[in-house]
Amino acid sequence: MDRRGATISEVAALAGVSTGTASKALNGRGTMRPETRLRVRQAADQLGFVANAAARSLQTGRTYTVGMITTDTIGRFSIPLLIGAEDALGAGQMSVFLCDARDDPIREQYYLRTLLSRNVDGIIVTGRRTQARAPIGAGLPVPVVYAFISSADPRDCSVVPDEADGARRAIRHLLDTGRRRIAHVTGPEHHHSAQVRGAAAAAQTDLAAPILHGEWTEAWGRQAAGILLSGGADFDAVFCGNDQIARGVAEGLREAGRDVPGQVALVGFDNWDVMVDASRPALTSIDMDLEGIGRTAAEVLLAAINGAPLHGPITRPCRLVPRASTTTR
Repeated sequence: MDRRGATISEVAALAGVSTGTASKALNGRGTMRPETRLRVRQAADQLGFVANAAARSLQTGRTYTVGMITTDTIGRFSIPLLIGAEDALGAGQMSVFLCDARDDPIREQYYLRTLLSRNVDGIIVTGRRTQARAPIGAGLPVPVVYAFISSADPRDCSVVPDEADGARRAIRHLLDTGRRRIAHVTGPEHHHSAQVRGAAAAAQTDLAAPILHGEWTEAWGRQAAGILLSGGADFDAVFCGNDQIARGVAEGLREAGRDVPGQVALVGFDNWDVMVDASRPALTSIDMDLEGIGRTAAEVLLAAINGAPLHGPITRPCRLVPRASTTTR
């Protein structure tokens, strides 16, 4: 047999089911036993069956495509989210169009119109900040799910990390390793993430110094280390609002002769491998599980496409990844 020319009827015959059942199993539709769906997929793989996308679209009224619009220009957050979304969507043989709006409202609306003109089945909206944003559009003909960022409209579904949970985990970890005088260095005071993480940290323990706000950069971390040291703050740990700041703090402390983690333990936030692995020592950090957020957003979007939409925020917990910067004394 020419396996490239296998038909749905041949797949059905090999799996021992009707053609209609085979079609539903491969399209992720219909109600059937999991073992039946698996048997059909195995038969399709064995025969090298490739579904005809045009025929499938005509049959189901769907294009099996999803759009993802992001404002994360460098891909720091959107790429892991995309990977997670593709993991979930790939099982349904759905493709993703990624569009970079670059924080430009005009470009964003252009991509929205473009995706709708391509008859995508749904849209995921994401970006590099977690604070709520205005809905991307009103009365859209397809479901929209927000991932990492959230929509200001409570009727929209948003899949977001529990940043307060992450901050609490960081402080508990430092306390568990024997640290009692914890300082907090974070990003701009007006920034949503800085506010949430800082408030959660302060609620967990009496901080050793007032929260230091600055930029989300290594340079600010180095400067903040100098401020803590020159101000005479008595601290044995620093919880940082992100990994860039934490790496800068580590450098500043090292240059001042402070040992990490011997004298000062250090925790970052984001678990960005570029930063945590390059830091000396390797940086303990809070992981928001961006791929998990992407998978959940895609699963929620699929449910909405199939007529079962969810509304409001879906909050996912963070996890702490311990490394050498908080080695137990």
